[in-house]
Amino acid sequence: MSKTILLVDDEQDIVEMLKLFLEPDYRVLEAHDGQAAMELFARASIDLAVIDVMMPYVDGFQLLQWIRKHSKLPVIVLSAKNQEADKIAGLGLGADDFIAKPFSPLEVVARIQAHLRRTYEFNDAGAAGTGADADIAETRLGELTLDHEACMLYKRGEPIALSAIEYKLLKLFMSKPGRIYTKKQIFEQVWSDPYIADDNTVMVQISRLRDKIEDSPREPFYVRTVRGLGYRFAKRMS
Repeated sequence: MSKTILLVDDEQDIVEMLKLFLEPDYRVLEAHDGQAAMELFARASIDLAVIDVMMPYVDGFQLLQWIRKHSKLPVIVLSAKNQEADKIAGLGLGADDFIAKPFSPLEVVARIQAHLRRTYEFNDAGAAGTGADADIAETRLGELTLDHEACMLYKRGEPIALSAIEYKLLKLFMSKPGRIYTKKQIFEQVWSDPYIADDNTVMVQISRLRDKIEDSPREPFYVRTVRGLGYRFAKRMS
């Protein structure tokens, strides 16, 4: 079952940005002040909280103190204040991590993943092998079926031969439809080499993949470009 992340920030743009990166993999709840967050805690099971410091009614430090009276769940504090005293105060009140604004959303996601692994890996050990690499013979999404044993793709039952790179790209995308991958993430996971920022290798390979799987490569349905971020595979097949 997906973990539940609570985002608490009075800046709606920040909440929406983080939701964009988190929702393919997590259930996301949001609150825009500390009081609303407390009310959510009373009626929802939350696995990790990301909270801003400067908020109306009940600020982030007050909320953190309240959380620590009721739960040991991991808490990441976001703050526009990058002063050492604020970081010490947050960690002293029981925060597990402190990230200064402005921040990279990918860094926040990486920190969230790290804290979830550390906190829940023993309780969730039985589910650790349920990903795309766990002896699954094939992955089906809509009209596409990816055969992991033959490294072959079928579209509407018709076989499509793939290169090794094309197979790895599809395996990555189809394992988590809807998730946004940056070019750096794609390159490092598919090619297993450090990414060179100006390298157009990913773009070229995705273009070739689209030529094989899309009905209209210029108007792709499956592999979609997310402007300024990267690529995502279609989550809905209808």
